[in-house]
Amino acid sequence: MPKAVALLSGGLDSILSIIIMIRQGIDVTAVKFFTPFDIKTREDERYVKNLYMNANKFGFELILKDLEDKFLEIVKKPKHGYGKNMNPCIDCRILMLREAKEFLVNHKADFIITGEVIGQRPMSQKIETLYHIDKEADLYGYVVRPLSAKLLKPTIPEDRGIINRETLYGFSGRSRKSQLMLAEEFGLYEFPSPAGGCLLTDPLYSLKLRDLLLHIQDFTIKDVKLLRVGRHFRYSDSCKIIVGRNEEENEYIEGHADPDDYILRVEGYASPLALVTGRIDDNVLNIASSICARYSDAKRLPIVEVKVEKKGLVRRIKVEPAEDEVIDRFRIDKMLKPNNYSLIS
Repeated sequence: MPKAVALLSGGLDSILSIIIMIRQGIDVTAVKFFTPFDIKTREDERYVKNLYMNANKFGFELILKDLEDKFLEIVKKPKHGYGKNMNPCIDCRILMLREAKEFLVNHKADFIITGEVIGQRPMSQKIETLYHIDKEADLYGYVVRPLSAKLLKPTIPEDRGIINRETLYGFSGRSRKSQLMLAEEFGLYEFPSPAGGCLLTDPLYSLKLRDLLLHIQDFTIKDVKLLRVGRHFRYSDSCKIIVGRNEEENEYIEGHADPDDYILRVEGYASPLALVTGRIDDNVLNIASSICARYSDAKRLPIVEVKVEKKGLVRRIKVEPAEDEVIDRFRIDKMLKPNNYSLIS
């Protein structure tokens, strides 16, 4: 039986592409790569359960694999540049195809499947760009895109008669109407919405990431994970403050704190948790305390006592809640605007 390795995004298009190949008698192993910038993470039990549910329903093997350090490197220095925000889509596809090629070899598979649709994404899904990506990944002719295959040159598995080209499709553009009709035909009803993709396409997240790139060249997975939540304030090149918006974010921030970070909160009132990380002195702790007080229910008091904790040692700082001027001075989305990306070369 012919074999294929599929890149599974988890969205509608990639699952449809797998089903199309299975209906041709292809044995499919799907690989879901997780990056630090996925909106749906590997920790999302409901999401992962849905992936396995479709794998069981339609009869394909599913493998989950994390891409962390490799992906961080292309985000820091993408060979092909960024999209509208901080999305290095071309380099992302090349990396994933290179990683998929390892599975292709190990599983002795004949080709790779992706769910890409011509014209659906402006940066990475133009015809010539797709061919360039395949060449860069050393897979030219071996990547089958079932949803748009009839708009592309025949691939090697098509020429060899492994795949019947006539049963493939010629979808293009951003509309999902054709895919939704096909999903109904296949009995596919459970899949994430198209919006559940990559944080790097989000303008506000991109601002926080650009700030990180501007100030910390060797940032870590921890730094990236903390960008997901909270209000972010840049105190200096080597120090920032993150303030939770709700209890869930407070718990997330506290769970990702390092031993050398400071944790701040206002006791006796509904309060955010504030994390201070980096090179820290008394001045930043005073400013962070005032910002923490500003977002607590004690914000209308003239003086607020803030609990400051590090490695189990506690001190208390009395401050005035921060004024708008302080917020605007340090908050990253006030300092960097989406149209001011030129601050970073």
